[in-house]
Amino acid sequence: MEIKNKKAYFDYQVLEEVEAGIVLQGTEIKSVRKGSVDLKDSYVLIRHGEAVVLNLYIAPYTEGNQFNHEERRTRKLLLHKSEIKKLREKVLQNGVTLVPLSCYFVKQHVKIKIGVCKGKKLFDKRESIRKRDLEREARRQF
Repeated sequence: MEIKNKKAYFDYQVLEEVEAGIVLQGTEIKSVRKGSVDLKDSYVLIRHGEAVVLNLYIAPYTEGNQFNHEERRTRKLLLHKSEIKKLREKVLQNGVTLVPLSCYFVKQHVKIKIGVCKGKKLFDKRESIRKRDLEREARRQF
């Protein structure tokens, strides 16, 4: 099961993609398995030589009782130092940011695909809408 951040593909032009692991608590992994994740307003920062994802929503686990987690806590990403260094150099460029694109499982581990993104202008968004509508029309005809 893969959870995608559709808004990121609409608002940003993805220049590069990087796969990273994520540090989760016990009830968080159970909520992710149920598909209760929202990547819409989340973003990635590099702090003190570590990559962290902020504002990632993982719904509380219904059977979690007192051991449940905070929904929007800061979560550490698992990347090599060399990868973090490369990402930091790219982020220092003007208009470039790190955005989570999708969340999925590889065997029993949760992975997040991070995109090195540049914001789209309004006319680029209109072009994306036009292409999407043309693809829908083509599918309807068949």
